[in-house]
Amino acid sequence: MNPLTRTDVSRETSETLIRFVALLEKWNAAINLIGKSTLPDIWSRHVEDSLQLARFLPNRGVLWADLGSGGGLPGLVIAIAAREICPDARFVLVESDLRKATFLREATRQLELPVVVRADRIETLAPIHADILSARALAPLSALCGYAERHLRPDGFALFQKGETAAQEIEEARTRWAFEVDSVPSLTQNGSTILKLKGLRHV
Repeated sequence: MNPLTRTDVSRETSETLIRFVALLEKWNAAINLIGKSTLPDIWSRHVEDSLQLARFLPNRGVLWADLGSGGGLPGLVIAIAAREICPDARFVLVESDLRKATFLREATRQLELPVVVRADRIETLAPIHADILSARALAPLSALCGYAERHLRPDGFALFQKGETAAQEIEEARTRWAFEVDSVPSLTQNGSTILKLKGLRHV
């Protein structure tokens, strides 16, 4: 079965994703970008799960920041998809682990993506002023809200992929933060959700 049957991408995008996965598998042996137990399900567990965020791309140029990018999930995957959805989009991938940042830079170079990689800590990096911000498996929602407030434009929005604890994390985050939130069911994992947050402010 074609691993991209549940996605609607062009042949060019599909081929680039295949090249990305080959790089990810090659580097993973040395620096553990993703859990080795998830390698057999790399397309559904990682690529398609990341690729579903592409539906939030507008058809105009935006600056998208991905925090704790690790193996480029979802940052590099969205950058690949954006070439046909939003060609003017630009990306900043933040990854403090120098080895992982090296992988991100090499993948960006080989795949010729409009990506800047910052090997900095999220908390001390100068504000990015992103239109869209994403993070996958990085931190509890309350901490993510602090990162988003620092790095989002006031009119921007954040996308956080969460599992079955999403409702609990929202409740806990609201003790410190005010925000508007839409919970969008994941297309790839039952019980998971994408939280779209905007209007973040301290309470």
